[in-house]
Amino acid sequence: MSDVVIIGAAMAPFGRFPERPLTDLGVAAVRAAIKDAAVARSSITAAFVGTQSGGSMIGQRIMRQCGLPAIPVVNVENACSSGSTALHLAIAAVRSGVHETVLVAGLDKLSHASGTLPRHSDDYEGSLGLSPPALYAMRAQRYLHDYKADIRDVALVCVKNRRHALGNANALFRSEVTVDEVMASRRVADPLTLLHCCARSDGAASVVVTSAARARAIGAKAIRVLASDLCSGRYMPGFRDLTSPEITVRGARQAYEAAGVASKDIDFAEVHDAFSIAEVLYYEALGFCSRGEGIPLLKSGATTLGGSIPVNVSGGLMAKGHPPGATGVAQVVEAVEQLRGRAGSRQVEGAKVGLTHCTGGGVSGLDHGACTIHILAR
Repeated sequence: MSDVVIIGAAMAPFGRFPERPLTDLGVAAVRAAIKDAAVARSSITAAFVGTQSGGSMIGQRIMRQCGLPAIPVVNVENACSSGSTALHLAIAAVRSGVHETVLVAGLDKLSHASGTLPRHSDDYEGSLGLSPPALYAMRAQRYLHDYKADIRDVALVCVKNRRHALGNANALFRSEVTVDEVMASRRVADPLTLLHCCARSDGAASVVVTSAARARAIGAKAIRVLASDLCSGRYMPGFRDLTSPEITVRGARQAYEAAGVASKDIDFAEVHDAFSIAEVLYYEALGFCSRGEGIPLLKSGATTLGGSIPVNVSGGLMAKGHPPGATGVAQVVEAVEQLRGRAGSRQVEGAKVGLTHCTGGGVSGLDHGACTIHILAR
């Protein structure tokens, strides 16, 4: 079983590009990742491509334009975890020795869409109106009730992540907001307003994965993969605790065990802040604080750049944008940049170990459909 590393990472800027084909975004990210890895295209023997809505054979269409038309391509759909699931599969392929150097891409284009991400017609919770904003509004209501918190405090997630995005040229939103502005934005699902929710966007990201032995042979600047964990949701008919995301708690436990680290060893994290309350819940689920301590942790400044556990220094989904298939890979691109020490004004000082967390997919009776957690180290 080979040790696995990432030697190339890049992303196309996230934004709204209604006239630009999705394949163009994917090609731009893939070419940049290969250039960053400084490997010959002939050394890449497979590609794993994640997308939620990119359509049939999107990976083959991109590889054709990148001069890689004959390699095996696996197209992956796993809701918002599509891209990070593609990475999970690529890591397994290299670790097992089936392939030595592989390409991973994640991409989606949602600027043309309107409304919330749809759930399937046969999903009974979805048919009753449990859209993503409605679900997270329920999570927020219960959390605020149980822990005597205030929604204005939750809005600090939006303020923090928009401030972080000022240093990220690839982010969709690069302007600050105040708590008052967050609370004054259009109501979506009580108590969440528009700025409590992430934005649909277009984008792509890509990484090159290889064995540690191959990286040493070519002198690549490698980032080690300590853990790659994929969980599916556990069916729980009846009562579900909306303030504790079971799938993330389980995935984090498995990832820490595989990596041989604890939550206290994580220097920074990129988490799935699709809604402001989600980031607070994930502080607790990932072990950065105890149950009910997410708001105090946020208010202390610990999760802000310069704090003890900076979270979403890229701007997160809240500010960077959320093309579902691209999000998980883009989180890993950010982690690679941080661990290489080349994140510029958003650099986490002394970063040695980083965690990325991408979850999503509404399925009746499940906390979430899929959750992928990666732990990387320099």
